Amino acid sequence: MAFGTTVNATTTANTSTAVTTVASMTQDDAAPAEEASFHQELKKRFIEGGPGFMGIVLLCLILGLAIAIERIIFLNLSTTNTKKLTQEVEDALSSGGVEAAKEVCRNTKGPIASIYYQGLDRTDEGLEAAEKAVVAYGGVQMGQLEKNVSWISLFIALAPMLGFMGTVIGMIQAFDKIEAAGDMNPSLVAGGIKVALLTTVFGLIVAIILQIFYNYIIAKIDSIVNSMEDASITLMDLLIRQNK
Repeated sequence: MAFGTTVNATTTANTSTAVTTVASMTQDDAAPAEEASFHQELKKRFIEGGPGFMGIVLLCLILGLAIAIERIIFLNLSTTNTKKLTQEVEDALSSGGVEAAKEVCRNTKGPIASIYYQGLDRTDEGLEAAEKAVVAYGGVQMGQLEKNVSWISLFIALAPMLGFMGTVIGMIQAFDKIEAAGDMNPSLVAGGIKVALLTTVFGLIVAIILQIFYNYIIAKIDSIVNSMEDASITLMDLLIRQNK
């Protein structure tokens, strides 16, 4: 009897150990599945939405992000330390005259340096001509800053509209199935309605992402334009003091 009890205890212990090991392996296998579930779910939902409208919405996202990244890089390169440039131009005007100041502007990147150069290049024609050149070239630089930004706003509006269109078409197809079957069976139309709503969800996601980039770009442009206006006023003050 003692031997039987020992055997039963050993068997129970081995069984508990095996159960614990299996549970641990199950948890370990579940962890990677949970980590990869977001991407798998996103891919699954995208495929369920259908290649038609979902592909167009994805194209809007790709093109919008490409333009947004290009604008952000351009705007960051166009940002200039206005105070430092103004001080260098003022020192050059005091020491070497207009030509020295123009050389400083040639060696500096950005729209503000270009505006300074255009104004200094017209100083021999008078202050009024220099002011007109600064204003005119400022408008040109502003146009370059805002280049292609309207396309981002187009994709922001287009993505959810395409999503809504996919939803409407999916709903029409679902009602066509009801009409063909002659019976209101929930399982008959549930799949079609789900696919229709997925296009709207992805369209809204694309619009939200592009809207964030668009607002950042607009804020960056406004900041550079304000710096350009302040720099233009400062340049005219420098030229007035230089001609006295």
